[in-house]
Amino acid sequence: MFVGHYGVAFAVKSERNQIPLWVLFVAVQLLDFLWAPFVLLGIEKVRMVPGITATNSLDLYYMPYTHSLVGTLIWSGAAFLIYKLVRGAKTSNTAALIVAFAVFSHWILDLIVHRPDLAIYDNVLKVGFGLWNHRCLEFALEIAILVGGILIYLKRNSSVARKAGIATFGVVLILIQVWNTFAGRRPTSDRIFAITALIFYTLFAGIAFLLEKRSKLATGGDRPIGGPD
Repeated sequence: MFVGHYGVAFAVKSERNQIPLWVLFVAVQLLDFLWAPFVLLGIEKVRMVPGITATNSLDLYYMPYTHSLVGTLIWSGAAFLIYKLVRGAKTSNTAALIVAFAVFSHWILDLIVHRPDLAIYDNVLKVGFGLWNHRCLEFALEIAILVGGILIYLKRNSSVARKAGIATFGVVLILIQVWNTFAGRRPTSDRIFAITALIFYTLFAGIAFLLEKRSKLATGGDRPIGGPD
């Protein structure tokens, strides 16, 4: 799962919870944000095995700290506490829970597409439904989740400037997923893959930040839902 994760970020974002979109972009990819440096440091392991799935060559044989169910729950709890700490009195428990849910959603979506390489705890009891073995179905699911999330986001938001920016960004994400699924060169090195993934995740979060900042400047700040135009 790649751009599909961002569908969750779009779907849970609202003016009411006031969670910055870039925070949700980081949250839904937090496990991979951690996984990449863990691979580079040799803490977690991946190897390239051409043909291991129809969609990619990733043999994710050791990632107990970031992608086990227990590990995911720990990182979700940490995200809740960190968001509450950073935002302080300006945020509610509900908003912090949404951030925690965004983190946990990564594991749920990965469960659908991964082969059985997601451990329940440590490196044992591995699960995964294996949709990566059905390239077109996996692609359709990614796009459906992304587009569905964007449509929910756009329905909640009245800013024309933001709608245009998000719609354009959505098209770019779809094109990247097309390239990644059908046309991209497969990574030959675990380090190259980890670095590339980290660059893309950071870039996308940065774009989300800039889109919201640009929209606020254009509209003079966010208005509450139901407020005057």
